[in-house]
Amino acid sequence: MEQYEPDDRLSPAQLAAMRRSLRNGRAALTTRRSLLRASAGGALALGGLGSLSACGIPAAGKTAGGTSAEDHSAQEKKVTFSNWTEYMDVDDSGKHHPTLDAFTKRTGIKVTYTEDINDNNEFFGKIKPQLAAGQDTGRDLIVLTDWLAARLIRLGWVQKLDPANLPHAFANLSGQFRTPDWDPGRAYSYPWQGISTVIAYNKKALDGVEVKSVSDLLDNPKLKGRVGFLTEMRDSVGMTMLDLGKDPASFTADDYDAAIARLQKGVDSGQIRRFTGNDYTSDLTKGDLAACLAWAGDVVQLKADSPDVDFVVPDSGYLTSSDNLLVPNKARHKSNAERLIDYYYEPQAAAELAAYINYVCPVDGVKPYLAKIDPDAANNPLIIPDKAMQAKSHAFRSLSAKEETAFEAKFAKLTGA
Repeated sequence: MEQYEPDDRLSPAQLAAMRRSLRNGRAALTTRRSLLRASAGGALALGGLGSLSACGIPAAGKTAGGTSAEDHSAQEKKVTFSNWTEYMDVDDSGKHHPTLDAFTKRTGIKVTYTEDINDNNEFFGKIKPQLAAGQDTGRDLIVLTDWLAARLIRLGWVQKLDPANLPHAFANLSGQFRTPDWDPGRAYSYPWQGISTVIAYNKKALDGVEVKSVSDLLDNPKLKGRVGFLTEMRDSVGMTMLDLGKDPASFTADDYDAAIARLQKGVDSGQIRRFTGNDYTSDLTKGDLAACLAWAGDVVQLKADSPDVDFVVPDSGYLTSSDNLLVPNKARHKSNAERLIDYYYEPQAAAELAAYINYVCPVDGVKPYLAKIDPDAANNPLIIPDKAMQAKSHAFRSLSAKEETAFEAKFAKLTGA
């Protein structure tokens, strides 16, 4: 078996970061109805990670683009779609997905929809052997978070999309998601949903203390021991960089070190109570945390459940990442997959999806359609960001393997992971 490429080898620091994510990071985000990305497959995921460093990706996989198979879309009116759990609208019976059913009724394309992604790394372990061998994974469409989508694109393991099949996607993609540095112009991917990091707070616990920025979290002595940051490196360091006037999309190693030093001061002084995954939700609701960094999908639910919880977007900005639709190499039904991607960029379908899952909708023009379904959701900037909020959105730039190893090691030392 060929060795894993040196620039994609997983360092101990990266493995530690992935374990944090499995335990309580984005792999454990919650939605309105139930846990999203629960880490039930954690042991399998970590076992898969261990195997990656020993028998990995052949260097031949690094190409300028993906490998197409003969497209059987015209003859076989079907598409196989793998997604995360609880990431699709469901009817009251729990047995049907209304938007997928509407797509099939209109196009005649049957969708085999499988919720078999519990964690990025676990899923990567499932599909890696086929992709490395140049074989069909059995899937026409998959959903992966930014950093893993970037890796598959870099390795040449996903197919370039045909713009002719994506007129709605091209026209309606929100500006804040159009030009990630890992896929400029969205040649290989389109966002499924966005994930934003903001500041959440408990009004009762604050007791009149004003929180508008990361500086307030780190510097106000009245909040000592009642502040939370996230175990996800990109979120905590990225938000701190923004507060320091640095752009996470173009930072230097010195900028990173300055953010780490600022957070370290908060740890040493006892200002920061702890670094958390989405388990901050119970602490925030109870008031054990007065304020913390939080994910928008959680905040939507927390606000609905507790009148004391609210959020603020700092003037310096906030972090946004995305989960992304990709067509893997050798997929048999590429055109059908592209039609399904494009369908979810029609405002009506996008609105129905947004009303159910409550994450950041990446589709422009959705608000009037969503208002007919759920007026509160339509007016929630955590679901439909207005232009002012979009302007504050920032992405964390792609990291080289060397950078990720070094940066994760420093963050692990900071958090005690």
